Amino acid sequence: MGQLTTHVLDTMRGCPAAGMAVRLYRLAPAGEPALIRELVLNHDGRADGPLLKGEDFQPGRYRLVFEVAAYFRAAGVDLPEPPFLDAVPLDFGIADAGAHYHVPLLASPWAYSTYRGS
Repeated sequence: MGQLTTHVLDTMRGCPAAGMAVRLYRLAPAGEPALIRELVLNHDGRADGPLLKGEDFQPGRYRLVFEVAAYFRAAGVDLPEPPFLDAVPLDFGIADAGAHYHVPLLASPWAYSTYRGS
């Protein structure tokens, strides 16, 4: 069975992004994104378990929204108003319901990158 996981690293401070809020949405071909889950990342910058697994893990289009500015402000970083990066949305597709999709984020207040991890 496939699953969806995520992991966020704070590249400004060189540590996991513990405490960052994340939302997962399913994107429909037409209409509003449907919120599936809201969570806060643990001490290792990860969700405590898969974001999707089993029968909930279906092919389709999804969006992860990472609350980057709120995380850095809570960590004591002095950000301008408005911040350069606020909530970072990542849209991605799941094509194979039997595969592991890992969507990591490397983030600072000024840049981010992602890739399909393993």
